[in-house]
Amino acid sequence: MNYDTFVGQVAQRTSTSSARAVELIEATLETLAERLTGGEVLDLAVQLPAPLRLPLRPTPDTEAAERFGAAEFVARVAVRAGVPEPAARDVVRAVFITVREAVTGGEFDELVVQLPRDYRGMVEPALAPGATLRRR
Repeated sequence: MNYDTFVGQVAQRTSTSSARAVELIEATLETLAERLTGGEVLDLAVQLPAPLRLPLRPTPDTEAAERFGAAEFVARVAVRAGVPEPAARDVVRAVFITVREAVTGGEFDELVVQLPRDYRGMVEPALAPGATLRRR
């Protein structure tokens, strides 16, 4: 999936502009990079469009995964994106669905297994059979 398609899908799913969608994607991916191990972050990054790799760049501080639950994940995205937490939860779902469409199934599965069970409500929509690329 190319960058414009990725951004367009998130914009459509969040009912926002492409510029705002980029901010939402970056907030979600930065938070995801904190939650995943550095190796998994790199594996994911190489399958995403180049402009989306920057928020996933691991640092020495993010080499080891931070342990935090889904509520903290949503709270961090909310702060980074400047949205209320209920909206941030919808953003995270939209980004996860789009990531699932952009990467191989095996890579998405590897991402999901690093997340605890309380992430299920945000990840399962991406696993649903109807979670396919929507064309305008």
